[in-house]
Amino acid sequence: MASQPSTQSRSTGPTALRNRSTVARARTVLERLRNALLYSSTYLALVAAAEVALVMIVLSLPVNLSPLVVGLVTFAVYVNDRLADLETDAAVAPNRTAFVRRHQRVLYVAGALAYGVAVAVAVTGGPLAFGLTLLPGAFWVLYALDYFAALGSRVRRLKEVLIVNSAVVALAWSVTIVGMPMAFTNAPVTPTAGVLFGYLFLATFVNAEIPNVPDVESDASAGVATLPVVVGVRRTRQSLYGVALLTLGLLAYAFLQGFLSTAATLALAVGIGCLLGTVAFLGRSDAERRLALSAELSRVPALGVLVFITLGI
Repeated sequence: MASQPSTQSRSTGPTALRNRSTVARARTVLERLRNALLYSSTYLALVAAAEVALVMIVLSLPVNLSPLVVGLVTFAVYVNDRLADLETDAAVAPNRTAFVRRHQRVLYVAGALAYGVAVAVAVTGGPLAFGLTLLPGAFWVLYALDYFAALGSRVRRLKEVLIVNSAVVALAWSVTIVGMPMAFTNAPVTPTAGVLFGYLFLATFVNAEIPNVPDVESDASAGVATLPVVVGVRRTRQSLYGVALLTLGLLAYAFLQGFLSTAATLALAVGIGCLLGTVAFLGRSDAERRLALSAELSRVPALGVLVFITLGI
């Protein structure tokens, strides 16, 4: 009587091998997708679009194309920033640098096309929308490029100036994210819009300083003045606590003055709560790069809470 094949031989048969190969290919595809989202700045574009949607809901603005425009501009600006900083990023972000080097030409083209499409779409929103589309790019030129070197100044880039570096980033994006949907809909400037600008400015300032913690050694050697370089990680953490708490104070004031609804206040407070949780781990976690990602995603839960409450899900 013929013996039955063993369990081990069946587990390594053709079907099992095909299944393992399929799983391996799926993992490879997912890993490449993750790398493309993270290293190409695509995820930042999606976050920026979500923030615009948050502003639209809080201000009760009609649906428009501003999330698409801001998302495309965000992608273009950060792609070019990563291309410009390839040499300096090699030591602090080797995986991202390797990805950008490998896809350098594609990213150049993608960034240019994204900005071109954003400008073309923004034209349909009027002159103000068009101008706001150009604003982040103009700020990036002043922030990241050696603009001052030609003038013989000892300060080569705004990126190297303490506080100013993060404030420039916060100003460019808060103006664009709040202003773009208002420009598309010809909405008036209201106290609520001012509160949203202050909220995004302060929160984005915190976001901009968090990645400086793991970069403290490289920034110091390059002469870039950031909070962690100048005052140390512990005091940076304390300072960012203060900025986040100031933002919560702004929300409380706006709620008491009737500028924000209960739903909007709660949702925006959730975003700051997530940001405070991230700040708490600065200098206390080995996964410092993940903290920067966590900070950048902190307003996404705010949008989710606002949609949840608004729709009564």
